[in-house]
Amino acid sequence: MDEDYNKNFGFLIHDVARLMRIAHDRRMRPLGLTRSQWWVINHVYFHPGISQTNLARLLDVGRATLGRLLDRLEAKEWIYRCPDENDSRIKRVYLSETIGPLLQTMRFEAKRTLDRSLSCLSEKEQSELFTLLYRIKTELSISNDGESEHE
Repeated sequence: MDEDYNKNFGFLIHDVARLMRIAHDRRMRPLGLTRSQWWVINHVYFHPGISQTNLARLLDVGRATLGRLLDRLEAKEWIYRCPDENDSRIKRVYLSETIGPLLQTMRFEAKRTLDRSLSCLSEKEQSELFTLLYRIKTELSISNDGESEHE
C-alpha cells in the first residue's frame, strides 16, 4: 500500500476524533465520568426527550447496552426516563435538575478540550473547518436514507 494514511480522509477524521476523545476522557475522569457516561449525557443535553431507541442509534450502541448505562445514570439521579405521551412503549430520556453543577463543569471542560484542539488554527480556519465538516455531515445524513436520528 503506497498511500499515506495521514492523507486518507477517513483515517484522519477518525484519528482526530479518537485523540479528542482521549483528551476529553482525561478531563472527565476526575469528575467520575466514563466515556460512555459523558457521551450519553452530552447527547441527552442536546436532544432532551430523545427516545431510547433513537439515542442508541445516535450513539451507535445496542439498545440493551444503552439501557444498562441509562440505569446507572438514573441511579445517580443524573437522568430520568418517561413514557412517551402517545406510545407508552417508547421511553423518553431527560437530564435531571440534580446534574446541573456537574453539567456546568462538563461543558467548561469540553470547551477547554475543544479550545486546545483548535488552538493551532486561526478563527477563520476554525470557521471554515466547521462549515466544511457540517456540510459533509449533512450530506452523509441525507444519503443515509434521510432519516432523522434525533426524534
